[in-house]
Amino acid sequence: MVRTLIGGLVGGLIIFVMGYIFWATPLGNIPFAHAGDVQAAAVQTAMAQNLTPTGTGTYKIPDPRTREGASAYTNGPIAIVDYNSKGFAPEDMSMILPGFIVAVIAGLLIAFGLAAVGGGRSFGALARLVVGFSLGFTVWEFLGTPIFMHFGWSYWIYSFVAESVSLILAGLAIARWFVPHLAAGAGAAAPAYEEPRATEA
Repeated sequence: MVRTLIGGLVGGLIIFVMGYIFWATPLGNIPFAHAGDVQAAAVQTAMAQNLTPTGTGTYKIPDPRTREGASAYTNGPIAIVDYNSKGFAPEDMSMILPGFIVAVIAGLLIAFGLAAVGGGRSFGALARLVVGFSLGFTVWEFLGTPIFMHFGWSYWIYSFVAESVSLILAGLAIARWFVPHLAAGAGAAAPAYEEPRATEA
């Protein structure tokens, strides 16, 4: 249990650090398209005038639930807007602690999951399990979304790479050092016990 908890903490730290590298350094600008200052100000003003009354949330614009909205949605342009009515400073660090807590929770879930199925497996088998499940999630979550939502691909490919690397590195570290496993070449199970055969006199 203690070993698994430590492994979860290490895995969470890896996820957090990789998240910082991919999203809080200049690398984090790679997946975003950029509008000029004049265009951004015009959009910001339009959001303030039209979305503030309904508050912070995720908006589908136009709203296709009405006949007029469906027609406008079909003709485009369209957007999914994650709207924050208050904003925050670009250098704001208030999310560091809650973000770290979430990363640790993710690491603990990986650690306890591997501990539940990994006992007695070789590291190679655990590594394949980590890679397979990590990619199974990230392919569906980050490559499936732009298909179904008709989004541009840059942000989602970058997210796929960033989150795949983070989860796989965390999982491999946990599997290597915090889950008991067989040494390479020691995977053969011990033969079943057999009664000794009677010998002729």
